[in-house]
Amino acid sequence: MKNSISLSWRLRVLFAAVSTTVLLILGALIGRSVEKHFEEQDMFVLDGKLAQARRILEEAGDDPASIPQRLDEILSGAPGLAIVVRMPDGEMLFATDGAEFPDALLGSAPADGRPFVWTTAGGLPLRGVSARFRVGVSGEATAQVGAAIDVSHHESFMRAFRRTLWAFILLAAVSSGFLGSLAVRYGLAPLRAMKRQAASITAERLDARLPVEGVPAEFAELARTLNALFSRLEESFQRLSEFSSDLAHEFRTPVSNLLMQTQVTLSRERGADEYRDVLASNVDEFERLSRTIADMLFIAKAGEGKIVPTLDTLDLPTLVADIADFHRIEADEKNVTIRCEGQGTMRGDPLMIRRVFSNLFSNAIRYTPSGGSIRATITADAGGWVRVEVANEGETIPEERLPRVFDRFYRAEASRTGGGAQSGLGLAIVKSIVEAHGGRVGAASENGVTRFFVVFQEGAP
Repeated sequence: MKNSISLSWRLRVLFAAVSTTVLLILGALIGRSVEKHFEEQDMFVLDGKLAQARRILEEAGDDPASIPQRLDEILSGAPGLAIVVRMPDGEMLFATDGAEFPDALLGSAPADGRPFVWTTAGGLPLRGVSARFRVGVSGEATAQVGAAIDVSHHESFMRAFRRTLWAFILLAAVSSGFLGSLAVRYGLAPLRAMKRQAASITAERLDARLPVEGVPAEFAELARTLNALFSRLEESFQRLSEFSSDLAHEFRTPVSNLLMQTQVTLSRERGADEYRDVLASNVDEFERLSRTIADMLFIAKAGEGKIVPTLDTLDLPTLVADIADFHRIEADEKNVTIRCEGQGTMRGDPLMIRRVFSNLFSNAIRYTPSGGSIRATITADAGGWVRVEVANEGETIPEERLPRVFDRFYRAEASRTGGGAQSGLGLAIVKSIVEAHGGRVGAASENGVTRFFVVFQEGAP
């Protein structure tokens, strides 16, 4: 498996690439601006010389012989400038010594007014323009006038400027990469601190949390998310530890009973009836272990989503009444009355739903004092949900213990954990079955009345 590139290197490369790109674009814009500035300077000079040449040609009248002298005068003190004047018949009226003008500038279709750059046979770079002017104020003849200026000093400056500019850009790119590395290292320091803190969290230190204050907003959100994860892990680990302890306790009692009873029985010779009694007692303990193991396997399958209910339409008043009648003998022994009321239907597995209400009634009877009452109420709302509530009189459950009454093996003096032959798994089984049907469970307790309720969706779960 290939190692992925670290976030630090990605940010460094990205920072250097962005900086270099910006500098390259900036360098190109600066170079173009300088070239444009030189071109505007040259055009200002050339346009001025063309204007002077135009005035000279228009004022020459019938004495064209004076034109060369006057053109020489406007070129005096202006090194690097050259002018040519060509008549329509091709006669060269004036030309600066050594001037080389291309046909593209003075030909039959010259680029009037537009700058043109070329290099002479001697390697001299020139920039020039051309225009047509009348010879004489009223003359009909027009002359093609070209003006050029030496740009070698401009090009020499631009070559040096480009070398300096690209060297600066290269240095700036390297510096940006280095500074970007420092910035990334500093910027990711909180992330490295979070990594060290997270690495220090072990099974013995599940209460440790990542710092949220004083870190960037993006990392603070990550820290809060991880802290929530650690809280869930701590809670799950705590529940797993309690479950393991409770499981050991549940198995220890019957196993100890079996072991002790068997040892006592084997300590001396006994009759057949005594052995039969011991075996019958052992059967009870084995049945208790078998029920606990079956309940645990059921809850484990429910937690993994392996319970697939068989969906039938169930008439809840009839089903709840049948379960209540089944537990009525047990209730009569404690002088507890059971009432059922309400209407509603649902789709679910008949055996699983019967087990839900059987566990709820068994739990309610166990904690209802003599002479108390239990009431099962079925209500359906307009949103398509049906709620079945089993309420009983008895000791109020403290509010802080209510969220845990559906946990496996949870026991507390004032809490309700029952069903499953008092294995501590009854309410946990209720929750697993209800959630497998797409419903939810809950409990409330106040003023000496405790209510356990299950909510199903009418129709399909």
